[in-house]
Amino acid sequence: MSTALPNVTMIAAVGRNGVIGDGLMMPWHLSEDLKFFKRTTMGHPMVMGRRTFDSMGALPGRRSIVVTRQPGWSAAGVEVAHSVPEALGAASDSEQVFVVGGGEIYRQAMEYAARLLVTEVDQSPEGSVTFPRIDPADWVETARDVHPGFAWVTYERRR
Repeated sequence: MSTALPNVTMIAAVGRNGVIGDGLMMPWHLSEDLKFFKRTTMGHPMVMGRRTFDSMGALPGRRSIVVTRQPGWSAAGVEVAHSVPEALGAASDSEQVFVVGGGEIYRQAMEYAARLLVTEVDQSPEGSVTFPRIDPADWVETARDVHPGFAWVTYERRR
């Protein structure tokens, strides 16, 4: 297997308070954002934690690589990795890979990411799962597409 990592993009919907969920599901339903997620990730591998996989399953047209600490865990139609670097290495044959959650996977993958696609949701829901802080010393906002109730924001890593 090649040691070169693919271009890593983290994609997430994040409330004003940093919350992305409660450990079981997303705290909102934004159909326009779900369509954005689908068209953006289609055809690319997605790296996710096991609980994120449990909440969304394997999505058609995308390779699912699930990171879990559980030895022997498996699910139909997915690849299993036991760390974020192992998952990204498994996707090294792809030009682009998306990290799709949850909170702990985002924290571990942040150092590998070149781009963040963040849907800033104009809500502050209750929830225990958060997105990591976006440090302006490391990231620059390069695009913002504002919609009623949310904005799609692109950040690029400062080089």
